[in-house]
Amino acid sequence: MHSSFISIFALSPALLLSTLIVLSPHLGASSPNHPPPTPQLPLPIPQPVSHNPETKSWLSRARDSLIQTIWRIPTHTGLTQANGKAFTVARPPPTLLARYGGDLVLRFEINSIDEAEALAQAINVLFLDVWEFTTDWVDIRLSKDVVSSCRNATLGQKALTSLDPPQVPSLLGLLPPSLQHAHTPLMHDLAQAIFESYPSLTFVDASTPSQEASRSFSPDLRPSSDETNIFFRDYQPLSVIVPWMRLLRSLFPTHVRMINIGISYEGRDIPALRVGVHPTNSEQQSSPRKTIIIAGGSHAREWISTSSVNYVAYSFITAYGKSKSMTKLLENYDWVFIPTLNPDGYVYTWENDRLWRKNRQQTALRFCKGLDLDRAYGFEWDSESSKNSPCSESFSGESPFEAVESRRFANWARNETENNNVEIAGFLDFHSYSQQVLYPYSYSCTSSPPSLENLEELAIGLAKAIRVTNGEQYGVTSACEGSVMATPNKKRTQSRNDKSKTDKTLWPRMETGGGSALDWFYHELKVSYAYQIKLRDTGSYGFLLPSKNIMPTGKEAFKAVEYFGEYLMGNKGIEKFETEPSVNDEVEVPTSKGVIMEEEEEQDLEDDLEKEVVANWELRRRRRK
Repeated sequence: MHSSFISIFALSPALLLSTLIVLSPHLGASSPNHPPPTPQLPLPIPQPVSHNPETKSWLSRARDSLIQTIWRIPTHTGLTQANGKAFTVARPPPTLLARYGGDLVLRFEINSIDEAEALAQAINVLFLDVWEFTTDWVDIRLSKDVVSSCRNATLGQKALTSLDPPQVPSLLGLLPPSLQHAHTPLMHDLAQAIFESYPSLTFVDASTPSQEASRSFSPDLRPSSDETNIFFRDYQPLSVIVPWMRLLRSLFPTHVRMINIGISYEGRDIPALRVGVHPTNSEQQSSPRKTIIIAGGSHAREWISTSSVNYVAYSFITAYGKSKSMTKLLENYDWVFIPTLNPDGYVYTWENDRLWRKNRQQTALRFCKGLDLDRAYGFEWDSESSKNSPCSESFSGESPFEAVESRRFANWARNETENNNVEIAGFLDFHSYSQQVLYPYSYSCTSSPPSLENLEELAIGLAKAIRVTNGEQYGVTSACEGSVMATPNKKRTQSRNDKSKTDKTLWPRMETGGGSALDWFYHELKVSYAYQIKLRDTGSYGFLLPSKNIMPTGKEAFKAVEYFGEYLMGNKGIEKFETEPSVNDEVEVPTSKGVIMEEEEEQDLEDDLEKEVVANWELRRRRRK
């Protein structure tokens, strides 16, 4: 029987696999030490392999090899443990390894002004990619070789003065000794993290049938209950987002319109959805239509901001007529959802460089493209930043509004208010990462906006709405204070009561905060409530947030936007609508009660949060006196 089996190798792989599966019980039955295995049926996705291949029979190894051949499982795989079992995990393709294989992300803890100044200077000299910076830490992406080559280097070494690209000065060599060991690696394998942020079929060979292709698989092949809407299972490219927006317009023509904000540098539309129900009483004089803008994707690599705008838009659109509170919001306001203000850069992150930040506009240096859209607006544009190299990640151009997309967005907003009977009542700009709700101003930590108390009150409410959704903590501060460290000082004033006044010594900033969309909308267009919301996470994945976070982050963003609208309608976070059923079957949209937890836990958390909001607001009010 064995000789007849060997002759089967001349047949096709599919027939051979089927024969192996059918004959395997009979072939194994002759051995008393091995019980006959359970017959298996061919599956489109391979089953988990044994952790120890040495314990397999030759038949099992042959069968597994055929599975990998027939379904073209990538050979660059490793074994990963999950639930006590091992399964294959695909490795990045050569293109990603070549670009990011030697990179990592370091988090620096800054403890003094001298350290902050030295780090800021090193970033400018080396044109390093600053991922994020807050009042506590700075995350920087750099080559692993650059870090290890001169770990013990000190300032003044001859090698550090060379700017020859193959011999880029070591970052650690430009820092004081106290910082050379005050850092923690956040991501050891950046290429793998980038690879896993793309949808499953992005890197599959074009010759592989899509229904059979899979770059990775796990023992549990069933999707979770939260992933019933396939659009939000993965991040989506612009070529999928735009048709999806058109589909929503077609399915919900009563309250959805698709509009174009402007044309990008490379000629792409900047698409948006305008959602709202307009009054039809022609006898009543039409007042300016109050409009709230929800924007994302100013920085191309911040994919979670784009997906969150889409999630909020979908939740609002499908809630009309099903939820009383949401229907009321759509009747009182127009909502403009802009998934990406930077379509050129967003497409570039899918086709070339996943970590691209700026737009794709040509600069004075042919080999350094791109301007930072969120530093290109006209209000308090930083003229000093124009002296930076175009290779800098925060390069804002040589004049205000030089960035095409920023100029088109600003022109569209002005035209809406001046010519289209629109009053922009609110502006929410989604970014990532660091989990913060930021209000004006960004350009200065010493200038306070006129409506500071109102801005703080609503910002604390937005953070609360996010927290009661999934328990995530979001900080609340001004956009400037949220990105700069400071040392509190005690100063004696000459007031009548001779009371002490708390002041701060601001440390050097890692990059400029002037020319932001947040400040421009608040100051120039007189938008009373303008915020920048930095979404998940706090550094574990940074811009490479896994796709499993799309829906949880989207729900948090939805609750924040819903609270935002209710606040503007007069509900200051005290009134509550009655609990309502889920908006739709595909996406679990939180009700206006706003809590996804048991009633007892919900009430306890609400009470604690109310006390926290009141205490924080009162503390801020006293500090300003």
